[in-house]
Amino acid sequence: MSGYIGINLRDILSDDSLGESAANSILSSFSCPLNPDVEYFLRHTAIEFSKQSISSTYLIMASYKEKYVLCGYFTLANKVFCIEKDSLPSKNWKHRMNKFGQFDKTVQRYTISAPLIGQLGKNYANDYNKLITGDELLKLALDKVREMQYIVGGKIVYLECEQKEKLIDFYQSNGFVNFGMRALDRDETDKLSGESLVQMLRYM
Repeated sequence: MSGYIGINLRDILSDDSLGESAANSILSSFSCPLNPDVEYFLRHTAIEFSKQSISSTYLIMASYKEKYVLCGYFTLANKVFCIEKDSLPSKNWKHRMNKFGQFDKTVQRYTISAPLIGQLGKNYANDYNKLITGDELLKLALDKVREMQYIVGGKIVYLECEQKEKLIDFYQSNGFVNFGMRALDRDETDKLSGESLVQMLRYM
């Protein structure tokens, strides 16, 4: 995949010639009317989370009219979550959980730590979303996950998405499987539709 540059937001913030002012200028150009939560996070939360090392946000720049413009981004973090034994989609997944998770016989569930794709979105400002496909953006995120897992180990990546058929189909077509639901937190209800998020896994 060529023509894209991935920049860790933290690198911009730590650059004396750029810093938070330049970061805010770049992030303010992002628009995602299809998913207000994705837009809100990048504009209002990503910088603080990067500064506190809560998560890492990667800005994807594409070449356009002899300059690079922001066409999308994704955010990665480490996540500890639980999976009910009965919710595993297949026997193969049970075998994988036995390798990478801890099973609690009392409550019949696995606890696992894995990379979380916390945000993923394209920039619809000036039609920059047309410079990259959703599949390409997700592949860039998964490539970065592979880099993380090469260093620390692991084979599983995790995400949550809204209960929208198009979104679920998109992730399933890219190898993710549905294993449960999570009720929205109070601060999520004004930015996300529905009452719950679909929880999904992919084995790398």
